[in-house]
Amino acid sequence: MTDTRTSRRQRNAPTINDVARHAGVSPMTVSRVINGEQVVKAETRAKVETSIKALNYSPSAAARSLAGGEDTRIGLLYSNPSSSYLSEFLVGSLDQASRSGIDLVVEKWDEQTSVQSVVDHLLRGRIDGVILPPPLCDLEEMVEALAAADIPAVAVATGRPPSDLSAVSIDDRQAAYEMTRHLIGLGHGRIGFIKGNPNQTASVKRFEGYVEALQEAGLKIEDELIAQGFFTYRSGLDAAEHILSLIDPPTAVFASNDDMAAATVAIAHRNGLDVPGDLTVCGFDDSSLATTIWPELTTIRQPISDMSRAAVEVLVRRLKGRRGQKVEGAEHLVLDHALIRRQSDAAPRMRPRMGGR
Repeated sequence: MTDTRTSRRQRNAPTINDVARHAGVSPMTVSRVINGEQVVKAETRAKVETSIKALNYSPSAAARSLAGGEDTRIGLLYSNPSSSYLSEFLVGSLDQASRSGIDLVVEKWDEQTSVQSVVDHLLRGRIDGVILPPPLCDLEEMVEALAAADIPAVAVATGRPPSDLSAVSIDDRQAAYEMTRHLIGLGHGRIGFIKGNPNQTASVKRFEGYVEALQEAGLKIEDELIAQGFFTYRSGLDAAEHILSLIDPPTAVFASNDDMAAATVAIAHRNGLDVPGDLTVCGFDDSSLATTIWPELTTIRQPISDMSRAAVEVLVRRLKGRRGQKVEGAEHLVLDHALIRRQSDAAPRMRPRMGGR
């Protein structure tokens, strides 16, 4: 993993945006000059080349690759609170990068670091393209900054990909709809729901699927049964504590990811409830955590490793197209999901529940 201290020391190095300002043109125009595209007027090209020389600017890897045939280097930016999700994402990315014969550089981003400094660091690191897992796949500032720097990107697991950005995802709304219908089919009429982080569009889609299934079954949407989570175990504890402390708690809880579902199981056990005898708990993702707790979680399998592999393949295709001067539209791949039933779900009890509730 690249040392972030290095990036801080090098922030004063000129960027493609500095060249653009110096020449009085857009960053895209600078990129076209660097890549040798013929659509730039001779006068403009001369201005850009003068600015590059004046600022002693070192162009990005994409331009260098076109000129000298260097190896392909792609970056994976991450800022994900779920270690189980991230580990599966890394496994798929590293495997496909090895199969494709490219270098994968893993970089962590946090909110204390400006987006522009991260992009400048990628340019100095000669990164050809970038993979954006959640939540960065939905960070508009990051997507726009990469586009301005002419760094191709692929978003993974976004619920609403921009038309001009390549993306790999599943149908989050349909998946959540199917899980909620499954719970209704077991006989549950009051189903709690723990939302995902509002900074991710997939969270909205999953909640929409839950609501759609309830409405289709003629069941009431009860605000008190819905709690806000942030895809972290800690937020799942707080959300589950709220839902299960109600005077009339639900007989099932559907959490928007496995971390929060595992937290719900923990709170249920602390409250003296049997899972699934007294409370059904279901998750989303089918990360490794789903099978490391007891009972093992019924969940939606999101093919995390396959999605990251596909993202690398999409990005490599895009980079090869650029090198061949072949401009292609953005790819939007939707992979299959599956409902995986394990030990954490059952029909609701017909007798009084345990724990004095």
